[in-house]
Amino acid sequence: MVKIGVINVSDRASQGIYEDIPGKEAVRLMREYLVTEFEPVYHVIPDEQDQIEDTLKTLADEDGCCLVVTTGGTGPAVRDVTPEATEAVCEKMLPGFGDAMRAESLNIVPTAILSRQTAGTRGKCLIVNLPGKPKAIQECLEVIFPAIPYCIDLLEGPHLETNPDVLKAFRPKPK
Repeated sequence: MVKIGVINVSDRASQGIYEDIPGKEAVRLMREYLVTEFEPVYHVIPDEQDQIEDTLKTLADEDGCCLVVTTGGTGPAVRDVTPEATEAVCEKMLPGFGDAMRAESLNIVPTAILSRQTAGTRGKCLIVNLPGKPKAIQECLEVIFPAIPYCIDLLEGPHLETNPDVLKAFRPKPK
Protein backbone atom coordinates (compact mmCIF):
# COMPACT_ATOMS: atom_id res chain seq x y z
CA MET A 1 0.00 0.00 0.00
CA VAL A 2 1.26 3.48 -0.89
CA LYS A 3 1.84 5.59 2.20
CA ILE A 4 1.63 9.38 2.35
CA GLY A 5 2.63 11.23 5.49
CA VAL A 6 0.73 14.26 6.74
CA ILE A 7 2.04 16.37 9.59
CA ASN A 8 0.12 19.31 11.00
CA VAL A 9 2.68 21.43 12.83
CA SER A 10 0.70 23.42 15.38
CA ASP A 11 1.22 24.06 19.06
CA ARG A 12 -2.49 24.61 19.69
CA ALA A 13 -3.81 21.70 17.62
CA SER A 14 -1.27 19.35 19.21
CA GLN A 15 -2.59 20.42 22.64
CA GLY A 16 -6.22 19.92 21.60
CA ILE A 17 -6.99 23.64 21.90
CA TYR A 18 -8.46 23.60 18.43
CA GLU A 19 -9.36 21.03 15.81
CA ASP A 20 -6.77 19.92 13.28
CA ILE A 21 -8.45 21.29 10.17
CA PRO A 22 -5.30 21.92 8.03
CA GLY A 23 -4.05 18.33 8.15
CA LYS A 24 -7.51 16.96 7.39
CA GLU A 25 -7.78 19.33 4.42
CA ALA A 26 -4.45 18.08 3.01
CA VAL A 27 -5.68 14.48 3.20
CA ARG A 28 -9.04 15.40 1.66
CA LEU A 29 -7.37 17.14 -1.28
CA MET A 30 -4.98 14.27 -1.95
CA ARG A 31 -7.89 11.82 -1.91
CA GLU A 32 -9.60 14.07 -4.45
CA TYR A 33 -6.47 14.39 -6.65
CA LEU A 34 -5.27 10.78 -6.58
CA VAL A 35 -6.94 7.67 -7.94
CA THR A 36 -4.07 5.62 -6.54
CA GLU A 37 -5.16 4.25 -3.19
CA PHE A 38 -2.98 5.37 -0.31
CA GLU A 39 -2.79 5.13 3.44
CA PRO A 40 -2.30 8.44 5.25
CA VAL A 41 0.22 8.28 8.09
CA TYR A 42 -0.91 11.18 10.20
CA HIS A 43 0.65 13.28 12.97
CA VAL A 44 -0.23 16.48 14.80
CA ILE A 45 2.84 17.85 16.56
CA PRO A 46 3.96 21.12 18.18
CA ASP A 47 6.26 23.68 16.58
CA GLU A 48 9.42 22.04 17.95
CA GLN A 49 12.22 21.61 15.43
CA ASP A 50 13.63 18.40 16.91
CA GLN A 51 10.17 16.81 16.99
CA ILE A 52 9.45 17.88 13.39
CA GLU A 53 12.82 16.47 12.25
CA ASP A 54 12.25 13.18 14.08
CA THR A 55 8.75 12.80 12.62
CA LEU A 56 9.96 13.55 9.08
CA LYS A 57 12.76 10.99 9.43
CA THR A 58 10.38 8.34 10.79
CA LEU A 59 7.85 8.86 7.99
CA ALA A 60 10.51 8.74 5.26
CA ASP A 61 12.90 6.12 6.66
CA GLU A 62 10.79 3.75 8.75
CA ASP A 63 7.19 4.14 7.54
CA GLY A 64 8.22 4.21 3.86
CA CYS A 65 6.14 7.22 2.84
CA CYS A 66 6.76 8.33 -0.75
CA LEU A 67 5.38 11.80 0.03
CA VAL A 68 5.17 13.78 3.25
CA VAL A 69 3.31 17.07 3.42
CA THR A 70 3.48 19.38 6.39
CA THR A 71 0.96 22.08 7.18
CA GLY A 72 1.88 25.12 9.22
CA GLY A 73 5.01 26.58 10.72
CA THR A 74 6.20 28.27 7.51
CA GLY A 75 5.81 31.94 8.43
CA PRO A 76 8.25 34.36 10.07
CA ALA A 77 6.97 33.94 13.66
CA VAL A 78 9.49 32.87 16.28
CA ARG A 79 7.91 29.40 16.65
CA ASP A 80 7.73 28.77 12.86
CA VAL A 81 10.55 26.26 12.25
CA THR A 82 9.10 23.78 9.76
CA PRO A 83 11.39 24.86 6.86
CA GLU A 84 14.46 24.63 9.09
CA ALA A 85 13.49 21.10 10.16
CA THR A 86 12.83 20.12 6.54
CA GLU A 87 16.18 21.47 5.37
CA ALA A 88 17.95 19.66 8.21
CA VAL A 89 16.63 16.22 7.15
CA CYS A 90 16.62 16.55 3.34
CA GLU A 91 19.42 15.42 1.06
CA LYS A 92 18.33 17.64 -1.86
CA MET A 93 16.29 20.81 -1.70
CA LEU A 94 13.74 21.60 -4.42
CA PRO A 95 13.16 25.36 -4.07
CA GLY A 96 10.92 25.50 -7.15
CA PHE A 97 8.04 24.12 -5.08
CA GLY A 98 8.21 27.03 -2.65
CA ASP A 99 8.73 29.52 -5.47
CA ALA A 100 5.60 28.25 -7.25
CA MET A 101 3.49 28.33 -4.09
CA ARG A 102 4.58 31.88 -3.24
CA ALA A 103 4.00 33.08 -6.81
CA GLU A 104 0.45 31.70 -6.77
CA SER A 105 -0.25 33.06 -3.30
CA LEU A 106 1.00 36.54 -4.28
CA ASN A 107 -1.85 36.69 -6.78
CA ILE A 108 -4.20 36.40 -3.80
CA VAL A 109 -2.57 38.14 -0.81
CA PRO A 110 0.40 40.52 -0.50
CA THR A 111 1.56 38.78 2.67
CA ALA A 112 2.58 35.71 0.63
CA ILE A 113 6.09 37.18 0.58
CA LEU A 114 6.30 36.24 4.27
CA SER A 115 5.85 32.57 3.43
CA ARG A 116 8.83 30.21 3.63
CA GLN A 117 7.41 26.99 2.14
CA THR A 118 10.02 24.66 0.72
CA ALA A 119 10.44 21.08 -0.43
CA GLY A 120 13.18 18.50 -0.58
CA THR A 121 13.96 14.83 -0.81
CA ARG A 122 15.04 12.27 1.73
CA GLY A 123 15.80 8.92 0.14
CA LYS A 124 12.77 7.98 -1.96
CA CYS A 125 10.52 10.47 -0.17
CA LEU A 126 9.44 13.93 -1.29
CA ILE A 127 8.80 16.32 1.61
CA VAL A 128 6.69 19.43 0.93
CA ASN A 129 5.91 22.25 3.36
CA LEU A 130 2.44 23.73 2.89
CA PRO A 131 0.92 26.76 4.60
CA GLY A 132 -1.34 26.30 7.61
CA LYS A 133 -4.62 27.78 6.37
CA PRO A 134 -6.94 25.30 4.58
CA LYS A 135 -7.76 27.72 1.73
CA ALA A 136 -4.05 28.38 1.15
CA ILE A 137 -3.30 24.64 1.29
CA GLN A 138 -5.71 24.07 -1.60
CA GLU A 139 -4.39 27.03 -3.60
CA CYS A 140 -0.81 25.83 -3.22
CA LEU A 141 -1.46 22.12 -3.80
CA GLU A 142 -3.34 22.87 -7.02
CA VAL A 143 -0.19 24.57 -8.36
CA ILE A 144 2.44 22.04 -7.29
CA PHE A 145 0.60 18.71 -7.29
CA PRO A 146 0.86 18.19 -11.08
CA ALA A 147 4.65 17.83 -10.61
CA ILE A 148 4.55 15.57 -7.56
CA PRO A 149 3.85 12.18 -9.23
CA TYR A 150 6.74 12.66 -11.69
CA CYS A 151 9.06 13.75 -8.88
CA ILE A 152 8.19 10.55 -7.01
CA ASP A 153 8.86 8.58 -10.23
CA LEU A 154 12.33 10.16 -10.36
CA LEU A 155 12.90 9.12 -6.73
CA GLU A 156 12.02 5.53 -7.74
CA GLY A 157 8.90 5.62 -5.59
CA PRO A 158 5.46 4.20 -6.41
CA HIS A 159 3.60 5.28 -9.54
CA LEU A 160 0.91 7.75 -8.49
CA GLU A 161 -2.03 8.35 -10.81
CA THR A 162 -4.15 11.47 -10.56
CA ASN A 163 -7.83 11.85 -11.36
CA PRO A 164 -7.68 13.63 -14.74
CA ASP A 165 -11.15 15.11 -14.17
CA VAL A 166 -9.79 16.96 -11.14
CA LEU A 167 -6.07 17.51 -11.71
CA LYS A 168 -3.73 16.20 -14.39
CA ALA A 169 -0.22 15.12 -13.44
CA PHE A 170 2.57 16.09 -15.79
CA ARG A 171 4.92 13.40 -17.01
CA PRO A 172 7.24 13.93 -20.00
CA LYS A 173 6.33 11.99 -23.11
CA PRO A 174 8.59 8.96 -23.69
CA LYS A 175 11.09 9.41 -26.50
